[in-house]
Amino acid sequence: MKIILIGASGTLGKAVEAELGQRHEIIRVGRNSGDLRVDITDSASIRALFEQTGGFDALVSAAGKVHFGQLDEMGEEEMAVGLKDKLMGQVNLVLIGSRYANDGASFTLTSGILSEQPIVLGSSASLVNGALEGFARSAALELPRGQRINVVSPNVLVESMESYAPFFRGFKPVPAADAALGFARSVEGAQTGQVYKIW
Repeated sequence: MKIILIGASGTLGKAVEAELGQRHEIIRVGRNSGDLRVDITDSASIRALFEQTGGFDALVSAAGKVHFGQLDEMGEEEMAVGLKDKLMGQVNLVLIGSRYANDGASFTLTSGILSEQPIVLGSSASLVNGALEGFARSAALELPRGQRINVVSPNVLVESMESYAPFFRGFKPVPAADAALGFARSVEGAQTGQVYKIW
């Protein structure tokens, strides 16, 4: 399969490449590194990416930023970070990418445990993750030409705990390699409209 991997240089992206790269052709894509570049907050940039890749069999998104902060200090600007980047960035990868994807191609997006297990300072992440999962369930009913869509919802990663430990007290982190199995299940399986929880 020809797989476009968005966020390939990140902790999760590297684990996904290590898993799927054993069996498939991976096109590594990032904002600042990789085989190709994309800014997922910019529809024109996304369209330019697909013009370069041409048809593909799977797209995996392991990218997206959100703002962590106290609710009483959150405003439209802070919420817009996650809404424009992690939410609409990934949604637009599907809306635009479905026109370029091959028949039967799959899309796998990334949400996260905060869609169901909220934390203090995580209101934006919970909002965005829940919205992504709702979008995928609905889009699965309408994607053309047998295309599929799923979401992987990982817990905080072992490799990221140095940065995120203060946010996730009491959570048992998962290795990135375990999270990568969810992406393999989505790409190489047959289901659609699913949320694979790696908790």
